[in-house]
Amino acid sequence: MYRSPFPRDMFAEMDRLQREMQQAFDLSPTIRGIARQGFPALNVGHTPQALEIYAFVPGVDPGSIDVQLERGLLTISGERKAALPDAQSKAAVHINERFAGKFHRALTLPDDADPEGVDAHLQDGVLHITVRRRAAAQPRRIEIH
Repeated sequence: MYRSPFPRDMFAEMDRLQREMQQAFDLSPTIRGIARQGFPALNVGHTPQALEIYAFVPGVDPGSIDVQLERGLLTISGERKAALPDAQSKAAVHINERFAGKFHRALTLPDDADPEGVDAHLQDGVLHITVRRRAAAQPRRIEIH
């Protein structure tokens, strides 16, 4: 009888199976983007002056990230290299839950987004994109005469 050097826990196997089944069904679009398990994870919010987008890209080379804005569609794409041992090292990987490979996220911006007012900064694995709103769209107080 085959015996694994790593003891199998029935509950761990059920948890793994449940995660795999959930991932199979998480491919449908959601209000937050392409998929709930998408990479990179995004936080999106706004102030009266700007839209604020935070993309969490730890371990991604800044040179491999591409941010584009075209016709109101903001796209973030790039690639994260795998940190696994190569085939020649004869090392076995038992669990690999970190995403590696090419990624692409797209967000439709509101009509008041100013395509000339976009700034992007990467610090500590967090890509912060600020898209200013057009001045005409800014709230203003109207004087009554």
